[in-house]
Amino acid sequence: MNTISTRRGPAHKIGLGLVGGLSALALTACAGSTDTGAGDTSSAEASTVTLVTHDSFNVSEDVLAAFEKESGLTVKQVAPGDGGALVNQLILTKDAPLGDVVFGIDNSFATRAIDEGVLEPYTPAGLADTAAQYAVGDGELTPVDLGDVCVNVDHAWFTAAGIPEPVTLDDLTEPEYKDLLVVTNPATSSPGLSFLLATVGAYGEDGWEGYWSKLKDNGVKVADGWSDAYYVDFSGSEGKGPRPLVLSYSTSPAFTVTEDGTETTTGALLDTCFRQVEYTGVLAGAKNPEGAKKLVDFLVSDAFQADIADNMYMYPADADTELPEGWAEFAPLSPSPFEVAPADITAHRDEWIKAWTSTVIG
Repeated sequence: MNTISTRRGPAHKIGLGLVGGLSALALTACAGSTDTGAGDTSSAEASTVTLVTHDSFNVSEDVLAAFEKESGLTVKQVAPGDGGALVNQLILTKDAPLGDVVFGIDNSFATRAIDEGVLEPYTPAGLADTAAQYAVGDGELTPVDLGDVCVNVDHAWFTAAGIPEPVTLDDLTEPEYKDLLVVTNPATSSPGLSFLLATVGAYGEDGWEGYWSKLKDNGVKVADGWSDAYYVDFSGSEGKGPRPLVLSYSTSPAFTVTEDGTETTTGALLDTCFRQVEYTGVLAGAKNPEGAKKLVDFLVSDAFQADIADNMYMYPADADTELPEGWAEFAPLSPSPFEVAPADITAHRDEWIKAWTSTVIG
């Protein structure tokens, strides 16, 4: 059984009942394939649908089992990495797709995936109006969840050090916060790209590179992916790393609540956020396109939407879904996240990533 940790908060590991890693490719089936020389497709193969996702997809075993029983499908998983790595792999393998369905492309990479032709249009029936407002393209991507990417703070560390916690992006460049912040690389991490976009939204075309120069001078550390940043470098996670400031989500503090439920040991800086939306879609060239559509339907269903908050620490795209107790207090969305127009992301994403790499990595 494959067990995968989340990206949003402390270890909250639940078995997926899915086959992880690229070995799942061997189990991916052709549903009704007519390829010459392929041979007859067995019923077991025809009932397999492969989900390509980031390395922190999570779903309750009973919710997944109910879908598999009702649909007659067996869900297999391929997880090539963080959200940024996911899109890169989909593009590199589009002539021989890794699976049938993708989940985890976010709004910072969405147009890249669409423009590269890795997706087939499909709009599931019954998509909630609150989800439909986030749709992009011509039906290639369906919104599933959303959350705010924000800097998180370890309250206990700052209390012990006698240093006031930062509040704004500008604060993070001040000398008292030198060598305290770890972020993720926007070239390899979707949260990292979201945070880069937050700085573009905050400082504009003429100011964001200068801001990152200040962060670099102030000792910012860059990790390839969220898991390393949160579980290895962050002092407020189970790894008890050396840095009390980490790029994460506004929902992460809901999962560092004390046993008595009265407070949380970490917090999100809501003046540093960019809103991330995650999507699902049918992959072009899917071997089981009908099974793929059923899996997309499942990801926007009431059962899966109700499972998102506890397992992936994101807000369900269907705003009518009941949220866990305590989220209003410990996992609020930012009242005013920084924004960048989708057309500007499309036009400048690669340029911004290259400029960021030159400025921060050298």
